[in-house]
Amino acid sequence: MSRTEPHERIGILGGTFDPVHVGHLMDACAARHQLGLDRVLVVVARDPWQKHGRVVAPAERRFEMLTAALDGVAGLEASRVELDRDGPTYTIDTVEQLTAPDRELVLVMGSDVAVALPSWHRVDELRELVTLAIVDRDDEPLPDPEGWRVVRVAVPRMQLSSTDLRRRVAAGEPIEFLVPMPAVRVLRAHNLYADS
Repeated sequence: MSRTEPHERIGILGGTFDPVHVGHLMDACAARHQLGLDRVLVVVARDPWQKHGRVVAPAERRFEMLTAALDGVAGLEASRVELDRDGPTYTIDTVEQLTAPDRELVLVMGSDVAVALPSWHRVDELRELVTLAIVDRDDEPLPDPEGWRVVRVAVPRMQLSSTDLRRRVAAGEPIEFLVPMPAVRVLRAHNLYADS
């Protein structure tokens, strides 16, 4: 029996999105376009095990900001798959939940995240289930992680981090246009990060 070709190609871009910023959205858009993905699920981590205790905004507020930021953007969807599951957030659990016979899953991440893959939960099983799409922001990309199916996504270089954006909010500095305006409105309405 021959293996059927997937009918749907889905990208998965996970993160805390604390807060979501234009760099995250550029990564998702570029991956969808360059890799011919049907859609990209932007997955908010409820309790990321590697960042336990370092997430500032509640998960529901982070999801609200993300939903506002993605409103009207074709092919990008805010996903609650990790918010609606109990326990620590592991990518392998999300991938297993999204796996289907007619679906190819592409895990989108920056090269800075890719270097930490060996420490991930059940990484050998994850490697078998996804193609890794590494977003290149550096002039000299890091080598492909060994044993993975890897594709590359090129994006314009931009120095943005959620950590710095939280610092800016706490210091009263502007974040407009670094964070999509609908997400800024949610952030301000809930007074997020003011005490960071």
